[in-house]
Amino acid sequence: MSLRCLIIDDKPLAIDILADYINKTPFLELAGSTINPIEGLGLLRSQNIDLVFLDIQMPELSGLQFIKIAGKQCMVILTTAYADYALDGYEHDVVDYLLKPIAFDRFYRAAEKALKQSSLPPALTSGKPLPRIKTVTEYLFVKTEHRIQRIILRDVLYVEGVQNYISIHTADARVMSLQTLKGLGEQLPAGDFVRVHRSFIVNLRHITSVERGRIFIGDTVIPIGDKYRDEVYRIIGAG
Repeated sequence: MSLRCLIIDDKPLAIDILADYINKTPFLELAGSTINPIEGLGLLRSQNIDLVFLDIQMPELSGLQFIKIAGKQCMVILTTAYADYALDGYEHDVVDYLLKPIAFDRFYRAAEKALKQSSLPPALTSGKPLPRIKTVTEYLFVKTEHRIQRIILRDVLYVEGVQNYISIHTADARVMSLQTLKGLGEQLPAGDFVRVHRSFIVNLRHITSVERGRIFIGDTVIPIGDKYRDEVYRIIGAG
């Protein structure tokens, strides 16, 4: 048995990516897809659907409006390019919220959450490791005060959490975005970025040196938190 999935997104490319991810996940089955949320309501009512991957910003009917109409017929994972919709989504009791562009490992974790909330037996995934699929995330889109900004990940030196904002530092600029450090960290490739402090994530490739519980990136000094110390030293090979 598998979770039967429906994809609703007005961008065909987004549907193709999610369909590929679903086909690579052993406990998911693609039941259908559509670019039209109104058609999606019909598919939801005519088929046995367990989980909907639902875009938020769509013409005629938004994802949040779709949820209100559909009620609790099935589980929902929201997908969107806009981080500021996350709170609205969780208020509608969705399983998870995926920020585009979506990496496969992040998709897989969201799918596992849905499996745990479903009535399917956990044995479906026991003993089955995460499929070995190489995904390369080269950039992210983050929402600033006035625009959606593309961030090239290799250019990021470090990210600092400042209250409800994050500050993304590159060699040439600083970009502020209204989201949490934890939320951004889930989108960053783990092989390149590491959380070193409750307020800092650093790009490993830009570390100049590590000395006395501090990380040096050029002239910038970043503290290593006690909670993160062992993991940081293990990752850099000094543990």
